[in-house]
Amino acid sequence: MNKHRCGWCEGDPLYEQYHDEEWGKPLYDEDKLFEFLILETFQAGLSWITILRKRENFRKAFDHFDYRKIATYDSTKFESLMQDTGIIRNKLKIKATITNAQAFMKVQGEFGSFSKYIWGFVDGKPLVNEFESYRDAPANTPLSDKISKDLKKRGFKFVGTTVIYAHMQATGMVNDHEINCFRYHEVQG
Repeated sequence: MNKHRCGWCEGDPLYEQYHDEEWGKPLYDEDKLFEFLILETFQAGLSWITILRKRENFRKAFDHFDYRKIATYDSTKFESLMQDTGIIRNKLKIKATITNAQAFMKVQGEFGSFSKYIWGFVDGKPLVNEFESYRDAPANTPLSDKISKDLKKRGFKFVGTTVIYAHMQATGMVNDHEINCFRYHEVQG
């Protein structure tokens, strides 16, 4: 029997695997939260499948998304990233990744962890929506506006409200699986 999935991922095995195993699952791990934040910033203006197809290249290029290392990248490393054809070679997004690693560590210092900070916006538990179709989910919400504004105030770049809402969906801060998707109840525990 075929499982019913959210309509946005159907037909591409990589998309389906990402949907089935990762998307919308509550994520509290610092390293993974940073990885998703970086991938979402690179996705701005592009399709998510483009980023997924390059994910392993990003992983290699950015030291497995180790924010401690990324925060120390110098001009030599920046130039090597600009030459890396396996990733999105956008100068502003690469610079933002370095800046965001530094800002991420500042948030950790202030709140004890980035996870405590970001999940604090939803009192530590996912918001649960009830959409029949993925098309009904918003691109942003007043809450993603608020988080975006706060992140920008803390020095983060490429964290507009749409990027932040996508991050909230990906990391399970909000459950936007379609109500008839097999993952809708699974990600709720």
